[in-house]
Amino acid sequence: MKKYILILIIIALILVGGILFVQNQGSQNNPIGTANNANAIREVIANNSDDPGSVEVIRNVGNPNGEKIAYVVGVHPLEHEVHETLVKILPETNNLNYSYDIYIINVTDDVGHYGSGYSDKDDKGRQNGQNLAYKYVYPKIVNGSYKAAIDVHSNIGAYPYKTFVFSPVNEGSGEKYASDVAGKCENITYYSPQSTTSGPFLTIPLNEHGIPAFYFEEYSFADQSTKDMHVKELIKAVDGLKFK
Repeated sequence: MKKYILILIIIALILVGGILFVQNQGSQNNPIGTANNANAIREVIANNSDDPGSVEVIRNVGNPNGEKIAYVVGVHPLEHEVHETLVKILPETNNLNYSYDIYIINVTDDVGHYGSGYSDKDDKGRQNGQNLAYKYVYPKIVNGSYKAAIDVHSNIGAYPYKTFVFSPVNEGSGEKYASDVAGKCENITYYSPQSTTSGPFLTIPLNEHGIPAFYFEEYSFADQSTKDMHVKELIKAVDGLKFK
């Protein structure tokens, strides 16, 4: 009898150890599960078969008691390297003043590639991302009590500046906050292109409906260490903004 009890105890200990090991591995593989972002969660907010992609959000990064700020990545799918950089670095940043939600657009249809020869209006991947942004991200932000929103993009170097911020709506809070960010950064300037294809789908309607919104543009062909440096500058500057 004692022999069977001993065997049962050994089996129980093995099972408990296995469960603890799996839980520990799961927490190590969760990029949000850090002490700094214990309140952060990642969830899917749109994944419909009739859409050209899906949308996720990482909520509550940083200070859970701070004012809310939204970042958006993935509107233009070919610019994914800077998107991935922001998604990696922001949740790893300590001592943030504000609470951040990162909206992630995952375009799966007609993603395309640089050098395709399409004009902006004929690039289906860009348009798919813009449509997803307007359909799912815009209403979440405009109704989400955010103090500001930053739409993250990259460019191939056709502008006078390669790394910059700007708001497509002049003389508003979005322009002011973008200018404030540039003023805090050594490597990020304020430069406003004449037009933007994605503006009407996110940043313009956000500004028009009371959410200050602006772009961050990184140079697509910068090396990864440079992208990391610029994104860290952006995060620090945004976290130092003073809101009304």
